[in-house]
Amino acid sequence: MTGRTYPEYQRAPEAWMGEVPAHWGLERMKYGLTEKTTKRGPDLPPGAISYGKVVTKDAEKIAPETRATYQEVLAGEYLINPINLNYDLVSLRTALSEMDVCVSPAYIVLRAVPEKVHPVFGNYVLHVFDVCHMKTLGAGVRQTITFKDIGQCVWPLPPMEEQTAIARFLDRETGRIDGLIEKKTRFIALLKEKILTFSDACVTGRDDSQRTVKDVDIPWAPRIPKHWTVRKGKHLFEEMARPVGPDDEIITAFRDGQVCLRSKRRTEGYTFAEKEVGYQRILKGDLVIHTMDAFAGAIGVSEDDGKATGEYAVCRPRSDEAVPEYYAYLLRCMARRNYIYVLCPSVRERAPRFRFVRFAPVKLPVPPREEQLEIVGQIERATARLKNLIAKTERSIDLLREKRAALITAAVTGKIDVRAAA
Repeated sequence: MTGRTYPEYQRAPEAWMGEVPAHWGLERMKYGLTEKTTKRGPDLPPGAISYGKVVTKDAEKIAPETRATYQEVLAGEYLINPINLNYDLVSLRTALSEMDVCVSPAYIVLRAVPEKVHPVFGNYVLHVFDVCHMKTLGAGVRQTITFKDIGQCVWPLPPMEEQTAIARFLDRETGRIDGLIEKKTRFIALLKEKILTFSDACVTGRDDSQRTVKDVDIPWAPRIPKHWTVRKGKHLFEEMARPVGPDDEIITAFRDGQVCLRSKRRTEGYTFAEKEVGYQRILKGDLVIHTMDAFAGAIGVSEDDGKATGEYAVCRPRSDEAVPEYYAYLLRCMARRNYIYVLCPSVRERAPRFRFVRFAPVKLPVPPREEQLEIVGQIERATARLKNLIAKTERSIDLLREKRAALITAAVTGKIDVRAAA
């Protein structure tokens, strides 16, 4: 990162800071932060940390006896999530609260010493400390830390006037970057909605208004092209249960409809099961449905051979009458119309699960095989450009986030002098 630098630097005692300006202070964090004595606050709205922000939680999902143990966090106080550091290396675990909430007693609540630390500057330093160093602290199976662990660490403390300037500069610049990210995120959402709308129209035969249609007994698609037929799910597919092979890798059905080896997408924050009890084999071309996540679109055709837990419904066409790719798009359309949710009510389970036994009698539209293949090709061709645009936009968002993170690190560790720009 280019920019104005300070004339002289000193080496910091901890590697995550590198060199800092020579006139900055370097102190243990326990001298600039104080741990707040636990104060019960069950009457406040419940909150938690979510990726570096204090957010509210659904109070109805928290038992009264649990909420009674929650502690108070007021606006202007820091919140630290100190547990399970080794299980999640992605989330941001520190935040400066902008609201009054109550949180789990497992959190650490801190206050800035007013004469030493500007609260906003301190928040930015804690963010860098979290990303670069805090997750290396702690011990035990759940790798939990305390304020004592944090307090013994050293952080940079410029003069208060300089802290204020850095905080003002970062608020402005990160706000500008966040605004760009928000616009790009909305743009991606619109593109995805356009893809889904087009896909739904194709699989239900509504993409051509000139077609002759007929009424059918399908609640979520009551009118289909006249030359299409209607068949029950059990006549089109059968559920498979195959033993796993010794070299099978884990396959996952993602909410965007992709079904592939997990190693192709993401493994961070994912705990692989050591035992294979209940696992089943998946073959390339199988229609795969995540029974707990089908309602969110985790339905697709597997790109690979592999294995998955029993929480997946693995289906194979009974004949050439059904093209798996077409029915993957069709089932995702059903999910978006909440029909899969309605189809799978459950009393004992908190959330309904997709079960093949309930899917078996469901009536589905059946275009001729050649038309199913044509519909799949039509969807894939028409949406390829949009998906490419989404990928480019997502990459630009990643670059903006990298720029944001680098800017914060550079400013709070003195790699750039922002006083004139503030």
